[in-house]
Amino acid sequence: MNELHNRKVLITGGASGLGLAVVRRFVAEGAQVAVLDRSKKALDALRKECGVETFAGDVRDYESNARAVSGTVEKFGRLDVFIANAGVYDNRAALSGIPGDMLGEAFDELFGINVKGYLLGARAALGPLSESGGTIIFTASVSGLHPGFGGALYVAAKHAIVGLTRQLAWELAPSVRVNAVAPGYVPTQLGGLTSLGQGKSGTAPKAEQLPLNVIPDADDYTGCYVLLASEAGARIATGTVLLADGGLSLSGPGLKNFKQEQQ
Repeated sequence: MNELHNRKVLITGGASGLGLAVVRRFVAEGAQVAVLDRSKKALDALRKECGVETFAGDVRDYESNARAVSGTVEKFGRLDVFIANAGVYDNRAALSGIPGDMLGEAFDELFGINVKGYLLGARAALGPLSESGGTIIFTASVSGLHPGFGGALYVAAKHAIVGLTRQLAWELAPSVRVNAVAPGYVPTQLGGLTSLGQGKSGTAPKAEQLPLNVIPDADDYTGCYVLLASEAGARIATGTVLLADGGLSLSGPGLKNFKQEQQ
């Protein structure tokens, strides 16, 4: 396991969930990793566990992103890979179920983290990545390609990330490659929207409701990030959205009659 030997990487939202699994895998693959996350407690635990460089901040703030990028370059000498991964979920909230006077705040919260945070991070990392001939990887979702697996806000935001991936791949070529991983269900209990009083997502499909009859864990998705981050593995890939959903989208939102609760 040495696919990412000496690769210098910055990951947002890397202190929990899918991001944490990616951090652990990248460290095991020989990368030098820095993490931007808003949870100081989780960052402290991560630093002790993996020995990574950590930065506490909010991805919705450009200065937090810029500080993490400059700190990563100062620590490691360059930046090869930027992964925008921080995100929240809307717990499949239908548009009709969100009070009109709360919709704007909910939109700002979800799009601020799931879309603006990606844009700000990519912009902050652009200079160092152009110098190194590096790569950007966005965490998209099956919801960026298909409806029904999230609510109106989440699905719209993830569709935006698919568009952003393709647009930046076109804009930044040939200096920087831009790709995305589009996971299906990830059992990490992704946090809901504070503005709507939501907790973590608590519902999940069963293995027999999925085509492969397997509920993946976060570790199962990390190989996709390794591929796109490696110098050899995805040298000519840009504008690619790597769908890795275990066949989830083949069944459609019904998931063989699975009905997830709306919260």
